[in-house]
Amino acid sequence: MKLKRYEKNPILSPVPEHKWEERTVFNCGVIYLDGKVHILYRAQNKEGISTIGYAVSEDGFNIKERLKEPIYGPREGEIDKYGTEDPRLSVVRDKIYMSYTAYGEVPGMEVKVSKSVQIAITSIKISDFLERRREKFSRPCYPFPGVDNKGAVIFPEKFGDEYVMYHRILPHIWIARSKDLVNWERFDIIMSPQFEWEYYKIGPGAPPLKTPFGWLFIYHAVDRKKIYRLSYAIIHPHDPVKIIYRHPEPVLEPEKEFELQGDVPNVVYTCGAVLIDDTVFVYYGGADKHICVATAKLDDFLKPLRIWGVK
Repeated sequence: MKLKRYEKNPILSPVPEHKWEERTVFNCGVIYLDGKVHILYRAQNKEGISTIGYAVSEDGFNIKERLKEPIYGPREGEIDKYGTEDPRLSVVRDKIYMSYTAYGEVPGMEVKVSKSVQIAITSIKISDFLERRREKFSRPCYPFPGVDNKGAVIFPEKFGDEYVMYHRILPHIWIARSKDLVNWERFDIIMSPQFEWEYYKIGPGAPPLKTPFGWLFIYHAVDRKKIYRLSYAIIHPHDPVKIIYRHPEPVLEPEKEFELQGDVPNVVYTCGAVLIDDTVFVYYGGADKHICVATAKLDDFLKPLRIWGVK
């Protein structure tokens, strides 16, 4: 099973006239609302500071609207002074929750130390989001203060009485649970590198999509040569720790020039996917420079489970 690239990729590229996105645009979170794909993407200026831009597609491929200014950016002083990176979006009840990487400095230090990388979560009401009221994003919370961590994806539904997040502390994918989407606890490793093409590390990709067999979870993996690839697993519909299928091969790997050459070469990296009718649209960054999309029928992802008779 392989994802099929859109023949007109990339769908979004840097805009030299916009200083905040003149260097790169990549790694985007997506949601399907009101019959449209809403894309929140990471953009960098010439100095490498990341903010989050916004674009819309009506068919999943062609961009209909693109804001000229960021929809979200650094706002917490030292914690995110170098950027807000890699947004991922989940709709929970009447709100959109955006997890992202806050890249900055450790607050309060009197001497310079390594830069801080940690998960941040903000939210906005769906109605405010659709009206482009960017000022309505909540003040972010930081679930794992001081922990070098990133790549958080939030399930859109509860498991029992708890919300669930997957996140990445090298080289594994971990799980965390919460009653209120603010305070997170009960951390365990749920996936570790298993195949040669996953040798160096794995991490969450898109927030999981609900299917008849369970949750479709697309993740990224990095090999010994630091080549980034995508694959997927199916998570039990009622138990987020139970992996009922893990695909043994990549479904997308760098092949095109815009994936092989860029700000970081040899990278395909996703932060978002949507299901429209019977098709999964996977949005990914190519070589940390452009935004692309690839698709597959949902049944292609589920076919191994049908063959095995999984219920």
